Amino acid sequence: MEQGDDRRQWIRKRDASRSRASFPELFFDLVFVFGLIQLSHTLAADFTSATIGEAALLVLAVWWLWINTTWVTNLLDTDREPVRFLLFALMLAGILLAIALPEAFGEHALPFAAIYVLIQTGRSAFTAWAFFPQDRQSAETFLRVTAWSAAAGCLWTAGALAQFEWRLVLWGLAIAFEYAAPLLRYPVPGIGSAPKETLSVSGEHMAERCALFVIICLGETILTGGRNAVSHMTADMTFIVFCSAFLSTGCMWWIYFHYGQAEAAEAAEDATEPEAVAHNLFTYGHLPIVAGIIMAAVGEEFALSHAREEASFKYASAILGGPALFLAGNIWVKLAAARHLPLSHVAGLAMLAAIAGLVPFVSNDIVALGATASLLVTAVIEYVALRQRTTVVA
Repeated sequence: MEQGDDRRQWIRKRDASRSRASFPELFFDLVFVFGLIQLSHTLAADFTSATIGEAALLVLAVWWLWINTTWVTNLLDTDREPVRFLLFALMLAGILLAIALPEAFGEHALPFAAIYVLIQTGRSAFTAWAFFPQDRQSAETFLRVTAWSAAAGCLWTAGALAQFEWRLVLWGLAIAFEYAAPLLRYPVPGIGSAPKETLSVSGEHMAERCALFVIICLGETILTGGRNAVSHMTADMTFIVFCSAFLSTGCMWWIYFHYGQAEAAEAAEDATEPEAVAHNLFTYGHLPIVAGIIMAAVGEEFALSHAREEASFKYASAILGGPALFLAGNIWVKLAAARHLPLSHVAGLAMLAAIAGLVPFVSNDIVALGATASLLVTAVIEYVALRQRTTVVA
C-alpha cells in the first residue's frame, strides 16, 4: 500500500458505529477538565475582579483548545495509530498547560503561551496533512486554520513577554482573533476565505462529545463539593448546603440532558448546513454552559466555606452567576436547535435576579439555597411543559 493510500484511512468514515465517541477521545477529555478545575480552584482562592478577568480569558482559551480538537476528532479516525499518537501528544501538552494555568499571568506566562500555540498550530497542520491526499478542499481549509493560529500565536507570545497590563490586552486580542476566525471562514491573503460547508461534520458525534464533556464537568463539581464539605462538616449549615449543592448539580444535569441535548443532536445531524449549525450549537453555544458549571463549582465552595457569613455581591456573583450562565447557554442551544424560547429558563433567570436583590439582607447559605431553588423550578416547569406537549401531540 502506498503512503498516500495509508493516509486516506485517517479520515473518519461516515456510518453509525463511527459516529460514537471513542475511548481515546474520552481519555483526552480528562486532561482539559483538569485544566478547568485548576481554574475553579484559582478563582476560589482569589476571587477578585482582576482574577475573574484573567480566569475568563483562560476559560476561553482552554475551551477553544478542546472544541477545536473535537472538530478534528470528528473528522479523523481515532482508531488509526497516527491520530491516536496525535491525541496522546495533545494530552501531554494539555497536562503541562493545565499545570501552568494558575500562574499563566505570572511566572508561567511564556510556557503557557508556547504550549497553547504549539497545540493550536500543530493540530491543524497535522489535520491538513491527513486530508491532503484525499480531500484538497478540506486540507486547504486547515492550512488556513494553521495560518490563523500562527498569526494569533504572535499575539500570545508577545503577551507572554510583555508587562502584565499589556499581557491582558494582547491575550484578549489573540482570543478575540481566534474566536472570530470561524465566522470569517479563515480568510488568507492571496487565496481568500474557506468555502462554506467544506467539512463533512457528524452532528451526532459533536453532540455526544459536548454532552460527555458536560457530564464530566458536572461529576467533577460533585467531587469538589464533597471534598469541600469534608473540610467544613463541623459547621451548622454545611450538611444542608452540601445537599443543596448536590441537588443543584442534579438539576443542571436534568436541564441539559432531559431534553435539550437530544434536541441539539437531532438538529445538528439533520441540518442542511451542518458545519454552520455545529459552530452555533457547539463551538459557541456550549461555552456559557461549561463556564456556568465552573462558576457554579466556585459558588458552591464559597457557600460551604462561608455558609453563615453575611452575603456579599462578591460571593453572590459566583453562587448566582454560575446558574445564570448555565441557563443562558441552554437558552442559546435550545433556541438554535428547536427555534423556541424555553420560558422555564427565563423564569429561572428571573428568580436568580430576584435573589440577587436580597443579597444585602441574607447569609451565603440562603443565597445558595435560592440558587438551587431557581434551578429546581426551571427543571420542574420544563418537565411539566414537555409532558403537556407530549400529551397534546399524542
